[in-house]
Amino acid sequence: MAANLIENLKVISNDIKLQHTVFALPFAIVGAFMAGQGSPGAKTILLIIVAMFFARSSAMAFNRILDSEFDGKNKRTSGRAIPAGLITKKNYYFFFILTSLFFIATCFFINHLAFYLAPIALIIVCFYSYCKRFTALSHLVLGFALSLAPIGAWIAVNEELSLTPLLLGAAVMFWLAGFDILYSLQDMDFDKNMGLHSIPESLGVEKSLMLARLFHVIMILLLYVITYTYPTGWFYYAGILLCIAFLVYEHSLVKPSDLTKINIAFFNVNGLLSIFFMVLILLDIFY
Repeated sequence: MAANLIENLKVISNDIKLQHTVFALPFAIVGAFMAGQGSPGAKTILLIIVAMFFARSSAMAFNRILDSEFDGKNKRTSGRAIPAGLITKKNYYFFFILTSLFFIATCFFINHLAFYLAPIALIIVCFYSYCKRFTALSHLVLGFALSLAPIGAWIAVNEELSLTPLLLGAAVMFWLAGFDILYSLQDMDFDKNMGLHSIPESLGVEKSLMLARLFHVIMILLLYVITYTYPTGWFYYAGILLCIAFLVYEHSLVKPSDLTKINIAFFNVNGLLSIFFMVLILLDIFY
């Protein structure tokens, strides 16, 4: 039984791609250190990381369960665990329930406000999985779900909200929505055939690329506005310039006539952007 449990965990971990936590986690750490002005506390940082792990795992498990029928019909996703027969929905439901409970339990040890808001956060991150069924704005919903990372981290440290974490969360939302539009270009025809909704399915390739660029411009503007709400130095401005460089490079990889480099733009560029941005902001806080 223990061997089966370990094997199921391996299958699920590979299926939900735990390494993709790298997109939101650095922004959560940035939010925590900004909230604590360099001293959020080691215990709080650890609890934030654990909470992020369980929240994302729960949301991704719910997505895999809900979308398993569509995944099986899509050549790009047919190899996912449920449609490929590598694991049952029953086992995935067990994982979803367990990670959801662990997320709420972790928030209990953070502070009262985090605990009270934990179920709402879970509803938001899971609600995204329904969105493609009725709205092309699912990219913004996903972005909003990930925007909770820096906002939640700020709450974890200060047990209150202010304008700065909301601006940082909004920047994350438009960043994520922009590159999710790029990623969704791969499924444009499939979404249209299945009656699913997305920006690419609604607007086509060229207009989708323009909107993704606009969202990333908004992200940069929001990061700049933060300089008026929070004390920042040269490392912070360097972080903004770095984001611009990464985003320009990302958009240079995806062209209307060539969508073959979407995965590089989605995974590599954005993962590096979030990590290097975090490093520069931490340097700004400490130096």
